[in-house]
Amino acid sequence: MVERVTVTGEAIQLIEHLKQIHGQLMFHQSGGCCDGSSPMCYPRKEFRVGDSDVLLGWISETPFYMSKDQYQYWKHTQLIIDVVDGRGGMFSLEGPEGKRFLTRSRVFTDEEKEWLAEKE
Repeated sequence: MVERVTVTGEAIQLIEHLKQIHGQLMFHQSGGCCDGSSPMCYPRKEFRVGDSDVLLGWISETPFYMSKDQYQYWKHTQLIIDVVDGRGGMFSLEGPEGKRFLTRSRVFTDEEKEWLAEKE
């Protein structure tokens, strides 16, 4: 019925472009200060996720993780990964493209919350 994380068409285009350059990718949003509050895109084999990370879902065949602490703040919302012009996190792969990934969100409806709770 609903995904915890989704992606805009423009973001899909950038993800697919980055895949052509870097191979398989992954996203992580830690919720820390500065770069950590943005969705960061990395080569999949170059970032290790651990017990403190939650897999929210897949966007454009790319896993999206968030730190457990940050997830507690965002679990009532659907994340919508978008892209805008500008410089993002210095370690995120889209930086040289003059674009940055951006997290937008919307609050789940009561019905969506119930469906997600049953799924977990």
